[in-house]
Amino acid sequence: MNNSELGNLGIQELRNYINTNAKPSHIVCEILKRIFDFVAVCLGLTMISPIMAAIAILIKTTSHGPIFFRQDRVGLQEEVFKVYKFRTMVEGAEEMGTSVTTRNDFRITSVGRLIRKTKLDELPQLINVFKGEMSLVGPRPDVSGIVEKYTPEMRRIFQVRPGITSAATLHLRDEEGILARVHDPDSFYEEVLVPLKVRLAMEHVDKNSLTFDLRILCQTIWMLTLGRWRPLEENRAVAELKKRQYGSVAR
Repeated sequence: MNNSELGNLGIQELRNYINTNAKPSHIVCEILKRIFDFVAVCLGLTMISPIMAAIAILIKTTSHGPIFFRQDRVGLQEEVFKVYKFRTMVEGAEEMGTSVTTRNDFRITSVGRLIRKTKLDELPQLINVFKGEMSLVGPRPDVSGIVEKYTPEMRRIFQVRPGITSAATLHLRDEEGILARVHDPDSFYEEVLVPLKVRLAMEHVDKNSLTFDLRILCQTIWMLTLGRWRPLEENRAVAELKKRQYGSVAR
């Protein structure tokens, strides 16, 4: 990150948001969420920096390539930014297979498989939150190639800041498993999963509030810790999708 990136810290994004004639209540909510995100990330980065350092060492010593994976994503007000993740795939993976990742993808490294399963590969996105490009909670940002196919209604999700976790993250937590069981993962992702994920993400637009964000954040923590033994109730649309694809409703 350069000094200009650090100097912004989301202030410019807030100004742009205010200039869109957003409702006063939404502006207040966005300011409160930005304050919460900034404080939480500063504390979080301080606490988990040893974990992030250990992951970085494992990635660098077990496979060739950079520690971080960076990719252009579309965020608030359709602004493009670089999203950060820990690299979980072999170098040059983009030229070796599909554009989406399935559960048993041969391109995933041994360390990458572990940190993907525990969602630790998403930790560097705290940097994006610190910079103001993302929030802790919000619709997951997608790549420009997918966003170009959004309908006008789907583009409503750009009214809120993208997040590390979301309602779609909770209900489609087995996305890689779903993609592993279809014949054409790329087409299935674009034609089926993207519209479903955006529909779930609309809840963030319609309920835009700090209270809703805190509920999603608590549910995410539950999913990552106790969810294996006491899973969250599955969204009906997701359950129906799995029933159509596999012939049985996921537990």
